[in-house]
Amino acid sequence: MPITLDQLNAASPHEALQMLDGLYEHSPWIAERALQRRPFASLAQLKHAMTRVLDEAGRDAQIGLIRAHPELAGKAMVSQTLTAESTGEQTRAGLTHCTPEEFERIQRLNTDYNARFGWPFILAVRGPRGTGLTKAQIIATFERRLHGHPDFELQECLRNIHRIAEIRLNDKFGFEPVDGQRVWDW
Repeated sequence: MPITLDQLNAASPHEALQMLDGLYEHSPWIAERALQRRPFASLAQLKHAMTRVLDEAGRDAQIGLIRAHPELAGKAMVSQTLTAESTGEQTRAGLTHCTPEEFERIQRLNTDYNARFGWPFILAVRGPRGTGLTKAQIIATFERRLHGHPDFELQECLRNIHRIAEIRLNDKFGFEPVDGQRVWDW
């Protein structure tokens, strides 16, 4: 059953935090701080509050959040220690069913990316529409971003983290963005 804003606004701090569990990978502090800004008049206001929390947290906290995320098709997937949310997203993207060649390529990209930037590659694998990227699109994006500037890449990781959280939040609230989809269809 989807959550409503009325339920979230009326919930105790602990209950509200439980409602938003899993939005940001192993980082409930973002939702916890955003919830201090209740009541929310819209889902967009809640999303903006969480974005502001991370913006105001500073670079060290931002890098910590990035590092809390698993590699794509990485060790956590192999050892089956991904969160339920990440498992679902990586499964939908086909990353749990890579060919040996795809898996090897992604592992090499994970290693190279971590060596270059010091954090894992982050990509909202459900894509801009929330319907999912193909493995080929994921690998191509990985290869392109491997050569980016570290400051740009930090911001790109944060943008993708917010996109992941937005998709997860939409799922929790049973919200399907319509206007944005229309823009993609122009």
